[in-house]
Amino acid sequence: MPLYVVLAALAVILSIPILWHAVALDRAPNKQVTRNLRTGLADGGDLRGLVLSQSPIERILRPLVQSLGQTARRVSPAGMVEALERRVELAAVRWPVERVLILKFAAAGALLVAGLVYTSVSGSSTGLLSALAAAITGYLLPDVVLSRLAASRQLAITNSLPDTLDQLTICVEAGLGFDSAMARVAKSGDGPLAQEIARLLQDLRVGVPRTEALDALLARTDVPELRQFVHAVIQAETYGVPVSKVLRAQAAEQREKRRFRAEERAMKLPVKVIFPLVFCILPVLFIVVISPAFIKLTAGL
Repeated sequence: MPLYVVLAALAVILSIPILWHAVALDRAPNKQVTRNLRTGLADGGDLRGLVLSQSPIERILRPLVQSLGQTARRVSPAGMVEALERRVELAAVRWPVERVLILKFAAAGALLVAGLVYTSVSGSSTGLLSALAAAITGYLLPDVVLSRLAASRQLAITNSLPDTLDQLTICVEAGLGFDSAMARVAKSGDGPLAQEIARLLQDLRVGVPRTEALDALLARTDVPELRQFVHAVIQAETYGVPVSKVLRAQAAEQREKRRFRAEERAMKLPVKVIFPLVFCILPVLFIVVISPAFIKLTAGL
């Protein structure tokens, strides 16, 4: 077996534990923080004891992963890193951007090496192009997954916004304050919008001004309807308009927009059904209907 095939296989084998550690690293901080706190209380905060209390894998792989993440961030274009950070924020993924970059490069390298190994074994003339295509696919696949997650999350926020506004309106008209009504909705609700409202309340409890907390909410999302609602609430507080009237008007408007979106999707359905109907259903139907007559005609001739 050629030497480069052995080296390529060895590189793939060595990249698997690094990739696994980069993927599974988000479970480690909570356990590590608990262990550090307990060790600090017991030993008086000995830094050497804290470091030695970690497993050898954590002491070796964690700095390696951090170094690889910083290197991947430096070699990546600034615009691509900013776009990736925006996707991670919209998708509400807990991974840092450096870990996603490591995953992108690791997937691209693993698929490239696998393609080269397959080319050397099969002797295909187009193996190099296939390996390059596989590497590009592995590099772009995390971006596609994050984009899909972000789009589905923003759509869930858009669909749940009218119901959430109805709940806020009922709570405020029943006598609760706006913050208490949001806390009630965040506690009883489920989904991305309830999570964002809970995070907004956390910002308010730690002393962040309401305007800055609402701006941070808009920065974490990309929903025009939510932006319109937040701006209406800010203007109501600025000019002294009752919040209950603003909430009722916004709830009615958002319900109307949701109905229009449903009608728009229903109008698009016939156009989307044309291609499966023409290329999948009608040929099978013609075969089932015409085949018996064609068989009888052939037997008669």
